[in-house]
Amino acid sequence: MRKILFGVIITLILLFSFKYCEEQKKDQLVLQENSALIQKQINNVGKLIVTEGHFSEVFNYKNSKEVFGDYFTSEKKALVVVNADVTIAYDLGEIEFEVDEVSKTLTIVTIPDEEIRISPDFEYYDIQADFFNPFEAKDYNAIKKIVKASLSKKIENSDLKRNARNRLISELSKFYILTNSLGWTLKYNDASIATMDDMNRLKL
Repeated sequence: MRKILFGVIITLILLFSFKYCEEQKKDQLVLQENSALIQKQINNVGKLIVTEGHFSEVFNYKNSKEVFGDYFTSEKKALVVVNADVTIAYDLGEIEFEVDEVSKTLTIVTIPDEEIRISPDFEYYDIQADFFNPFEAKDYNAIKKIVKASLSKKIENSDLKRNARNRLISELSKFYILTNSLGWTLKYNDASIATMDDMNRLKL
């Protein structure tokens, strides 16, 4: 009788051990599948997102040069019309992230800075110059430099950068939706992102 009872106990122990090992293997398999799914989705999101804008500006360029000391001043000027296409882009393929399977955490390490590209088209009207103060290459370069600085200021004061950030947040939200659905935690800058409001409040 004791032998039978002992045999039953051993059998039950073996069955429970086998079942426990099977559950552990299933959990590990699910964990690996989730990790692979997260990395796949991150690679799918990794694309360049762009916000475009158009700016126009009329610019009066003037330059005076003293000739023969203070006796004579030669002035040159031009009316410049600038039409510029502006793009603000984020290359999400450059996002750095870490996947921790043990703690089920996806950590966004770095997000790339925006890339601002200004493509101006210059049209020159009413160019006035003379022999003593002619238009030269340095004048055109000076105009381009001044216009670029002016356009950069306009971009800062426009909605373009905010729109670009909103599009970036929209793409990053896919990380939160994915990790949340799998029971994982999303982190950025050592802070956990627990809600969509946390996502929208990200300081990039």
